[in-house]
Amino acid sequence: MPKDTPPARPDRLPRFRTPAVRHLYWMLTAPQLIRSDRCFCPGGHRTEEVVQKLHQWDADPASGPAVLTAPPVPRLGLHFEQLYHCLLEELLGWEVLVRNLQIREQGRTLGELDFVVRNPGTGGLEHHEIAVKFYLGYPGPDGIRWYGPNAHDRLDLKTSRILNHQSHLTEHPQTRRQLAALGMHEPLAQRVFMPGYLFYPAGQPIPAPASAPEEHLRGKWVYQSSPGSLNSCNTRYWKVLHKPHWLGPWVQPTAPDMEETRRELDKLQNRQRPGLFSELAENPETGCWEEQRRLFVMPDHWPITH
Repeated sequence: MPKDTPPARPDRLPRFRTPAVRHLYWMLTAPQLIRSDRCFCPGGHRTEEVVQKLHQWDADPASGPAVLTAPPVPRLGLHFEQLYHCLLEELLGWEVLVRNLQIREQGRTLGELDFVVRNPGTGGLEHHEIAVKFYLGYPGPDGIRWYGPNAHDRLDLKTSRILNHQSHLTEHPQTRRQLAALGMHEPLAQRVFMPGYLFYPAGQPIPAPASAPEEHLRGKWVYQSSPGSLNSCNTRYWKVLHKPHWLGPWVQPTAPDMEETRRELDKLQNRQRPGLFSELAENPETGCWEEQRRLFVMPDHWPITH
């Protein structure tokens, strides 16, 4: 892997070993990928009591919400949504009133409300639109574009949609009618929540997108045929990350199996598919191997899709 891959600056977790608990803490602390006064920052509610509850769940996951012990779903968005419900209701004590409410008018779907919740601090209703995203910066002939790994999604388009369309859906008359039918007549505050990572091309400095806060989480990306992108794994400790474990820094009790990593790389190269890898280092205090940085290995034709 390239030597110039910088640390992804993961938030130093309080040594949680249960994956879903790590994911929840990451959601509490991760910077978002958009700048807006409508951003919901759950980290502002991270009290000592909240962290203590996470430690209790980590010590005995069966004593906590079912999402902690349920088999993780491979769909990252669904896993993220389930954890967000848990974060609001079980961890922070908010009341979730509506989840995934489709707004339909004359047989046509206008959109969907991710969450309608009651803020225990203000007593008011809030509409939360959420997403977790991973974008790679590509310096093309038309300037720098930030694409998702499958190149079907772009940071600028998603930012515009979540701020200018999705979060305004509660202003539509049909939405107000459907909410009123559920007993919700008061105005709703609009909130968005979109944490994630931005990956920069290795060895080719590019500026950060102006729409993203400076403190956003970072990684690097390389093409599969880049010099050293595969062979240097012989001497470094890398682990392929499968969904839904793209959320938050990876931790494992033993050193990564480098033979397994090489097989995964070969498989991705043969199928011409992207792969997300985490470089690990042993923590001498705990004996666990913890994530240091992240790297996407991309097909040579990317971002052209087939």
